[in-house]
Amino acid sequence: MSSTRQAAVLGSPIAHSLSPVLHRAAYAELGLSDWSYDRFEVDEAALPGFLEKLGPQWAGLSLTMPLKRVVIPLLDEISATAASVEAVNTVVFTADGRRLGDNTDIPGMLAALRERGVEQVERASILGAGATASSALAALSRICTGEVTAYVRSDARADEMRGWGERLGITVRTAAWEDAAAAFEAPLTVATTPAGTTDALAAAVPDRPGTLFDVLYEPWPTPLAGAWADRGGAVVGGLDLLVHQAVLQVEQMTGRSPAPLAAMRKAGEAALAAR
Repeated sequence: MSSTRQAAVLGSPIAHSLSPVLHRAAYAELGLSDWSYDRFEVDEAALPGFLEKLGPQWAGLSLTMPLKRVVIPLLDEISATAASVEAVNTVVFTADGRRLGDNTDIPGMLAALRERGVEQVERASILGAGATASSALAALSRICTGEVTAYVRSDARADEMRGWGERLGITVRTAAWEDAAAAFEAPLTVATTPAGTTDALAAAVPDRPGTLFDVLYEPWPTPLAGAWADRGGAVVGGLDLLVHQAVLQVEQMTGRSPAPLAAMRKAGEAALAAR
């Protein structure tokens, strides 16, 4: 007998995604034995056709790259949070067939920081300028009372980050990537770059660092996160972000709250340890 409710994560590549582990752990803890959560390799070209084929048993979707922006025209409505960064990572299907888009990365970042005692900072730094950096900037716009310095590799990226700052209502100063070690002078540094990019900066971690939010979760710890922890700094990792944003997705898709954060984190940690 098939499951009565379905959800899944879409993206390309998708084989590495931990989302099925987290969501299935939540279903088990909540007693939702008739729910399933899978992963599907879907790129930009295939997304419209995939959505059209979904039946009424579908509750929602998690979206990863490269789908977070291209999905927007295919939805009936998106939240103000998603609109603020033009990125949707969560789609919920209503009983009357409407498609609602949201972004749980931003509140997920805030929840992960709050869990480590970071509720407000006077300034912050961002390493990188991609899609995750814009979400980080949106999160910082809610807790940073001063300016954010973004360390980037090109003038185009610098212009983009300043533009996001204007849109989000936060002052953004940009600096060259060659000066990225100066990022660590801020009480909060958010590293949003791909694996390996910040490895050379590990030697520049100061003796008394503030808080590092490194959005990577594999491999973990990154050399930067390891050096940060060795010097007594607080570290928030990519698994923290992944779990907190998934908690919000589970709550939206199932209508059950609160989602089981501890069980989801434990499942994620076990899955990473087994890789």
